[in-house]
Parts: sequence; C-alpha cells; structure tokens
Amino acid sequence: MNEQTKAIREQADRSLYREHAVPLYLTSSFIFDSAEQGRAIFAEEEEGNVYSRYSNPNTTEFINKVCDLEGAEAGLAFSSGMAAVFASFAALLRSGDHVVACRAIFGSTHQLITKLFPRWGITSTYVDASEPEAWEKAIQPNTRMIFLETPSNPGLELVDLEWLGRFKEKYPNIILNVDNCFATPYLQKPMRYGFDLVSHSATKYMDGQGRVLGGVVVGKKALIDELMFFIRHTGPALSPFNAWVLSKSIETLGLRMDRHCSNALRVAEELEQHPQVMQVRYPFLPSHPQYHLAKKQMKAGGGIVTFVVKDGFEQAKRFLDALQMIRITSNLGDSRSIATHPASTTHSKLTEEERQQLGIQPGSIRISVGLEDAEDIIADIVQALNNS
Repeated sequence: MNEQTKAIREQADRSLYREHAVPLYLTSSFIFDSAEQGRAIFAEEEEGNVYSRYSNPNTTEFINKVCDLEGAEAGLAFSSGMAAVFASFAALLRSGDHVVACRAIFGSTHQLITKLFPRWGITSTYVDASEPEAWEKAIQPNTRMIFLETPSNPGLELVDLEWLGRFKEKYPNIILNVDNCFATPYLQKPMRYGFDLVSHSATKYMDGQGRVLGGVVVGKKALIDELMFFIRHTGPALSPFNAWVLSKSIETLGLRMDRHCSNALRVAEELEQHPQVMQVRYPFLPSHPQYHLAKKQMKAGGGIVTFVVKDGFEQAKRFLDALQMIRITSNLGDSRSIATHPASTTHSKLTEEERQQLGIQPGSIRISVGLEDAEDIIADIVQALNNS
C-alpha cells in the first residue's frame, strides 16, 4: 500500500468491544496476567505495555503512522516538539562531542545548541546551508551529529538532502538529524536520502487545528532504542489523549497539506506584486534562490510564506494590527491562517546579528497560510498592507 494509505489504515488492536474507531486508553499503568508476565515484559523478553510514560496503545498507533509516512524503522512520541528535538540531542550526545548545525534553525533549538549544551561540554559549529564547502570544513574528529531544518523557520532556507546524504557516507559514525516539521512527511522524506533521525513538532501540521502539543522522532531502530532509554528515565511522555488526537489528524494530513500549499502559493504570488512588500520567500516561487532544489526534493512548497514590508518594524506592527480575519499568534500549521512577527516573538531571544544571519529583518512577517478560501486570505493581507 501507499504510505498515505498505510497511515490511514494503521490502528491499535481492537478490544473485545469490536470498535471501529480506536478508543482512548486513559490509563497510567497496565495489568499483567501473572507475575511471570510482569517479569518477562520488564526484562524485554515479551512485548507489552507497562506504564504510559513508556508506551500506550494510543501513542504507539501515532508513532506507527509517522513511521509509515517517513519510511522509518521505529520512533518515539514526546510531550512537545521541543522535547522531541531536545531528546534527539541529549540521548545521543555526551561531554566532548561536537555538533555541526545549519545556521537557520528555530530559536529554541538555537538556545539548546548555544546556551544549554555548552554547560555539558558539547560544542557546536554553524554553517550556511547553501555552502557545501562549509560543511566539510566544520567536521571535527569529535563531531557526533549534523542537525538541520529544511525548510528553515522562518526564512525558508533549504538544505540539499541528497547532497548531504552522500556527504554523510564519508562519516558513517556521524548521526544525520533533520527537523522536518515545515515540510511534513507528506511533502518531503529525508529517510530516503540516508538520514538517521527525523523529528517533528506534531503540534503544527500533524495536529493541524491548533489543539494539542506533541512531538515525534523516527529513524533507525538502534538510535531509537537509545532514545527509549532516555525517555524512560526522564519522562517527556506524550499523553494518550494528545496521541489519540494526533493519530486521527494524520489521516487527513495529505488532504490538508494540498490545500495549505495551493493557498500559500497564491498568497506568495500576490505578495510579490504588492508595492509595500520588498521581499517574498516561498520555496515554489521561481524567485526563491533555491527554487530548483525545492522542486527536486519537495512535493509542494508548504504552507508558510515569509515576506518583508518596506517600512520595517513600525509598518510590520501596523500591518499586524490591521488584519481582520487572520490572527496574530506564534503557532503555525493551523487550519486558520496565522501571522507572526518573528523578530519580536519566536526569535526575540536572538541577538540582532544572529537574526540578520537568519534573514530575519525588523519588517519580516511569517504567514502560516490556512485552509480558508484563498481569496479571503489574500483580501485580508492586501487590505492590511494598504492600511499599514
């Protein structure tokens, strides 16, 4: 079956009640039929649920669906996207290790790499995604991991997955770890290029309606087993309820992404024509500097459009305040369109120099294009620009 079909048909085992929709398993622990079964499950001689901090039928079903979509061997679910990203580092790195990361990454991930991990003796080097020679120069004898986002948040910078997969072949002991949140596994499949781990904030497009928090990491089983030891003893567990919501949402991911992408392309094209806009970034716009790469490795351009208004921060504020339908919030991937000012919110903890390196200007606006009628989204953006 096609991976989208697998993700829709994947379900936890039915109970004796023969339900069609999988029920919620709101239980903290699970009963053993005998003392011997309890011993065997704890000894990992027999499969079975023990405690919902480790596993639960709802979380297992959600993980299996993401594995189906990504083409991964195994995975784990987490309480949030940042818990997933953090675990993908912390479970696999130790003092003395070195990380190479693309410069364009989410603000909280930047804080992990530059502020938290140095306390533990883990060093890092940033590289520009579009400069292949920089990756080679950044590798050190103690480099343990390469981490990247593509497309990046919020600048929509791309990394050539095929090239990086070939590059990694020279360094088989380095873990190749990618945040695939913006593209989702519907639009882009890093595992096909030789990646070891793929992480997601399931809060975004996997939920798709701004309801619950969640994260997931999938990849090679040997690495996921190491992550399992980490989460078993640190507790960043996804709740069964959130897993149930996310699992049902996965079934409509492809349909929703098709609409997000078609709407976003129309919004991007309209913004390019507006006199108050000095720059538009969208991977499937021919003006995007990596347009041909986007067409090669992505099914469509995604649901995020970033643009820069001419008059800087003050105009950006006026634009946001003039919006009538689109709401201002820091989330993305919702069915409803969302506007964000990255410099003062999601990336406000970065220095001005760091923001400039990521292409975040005072007048930058990020639009998470929703599922509304495209004409209504465009009308609200245009009137806000005209009134700013």
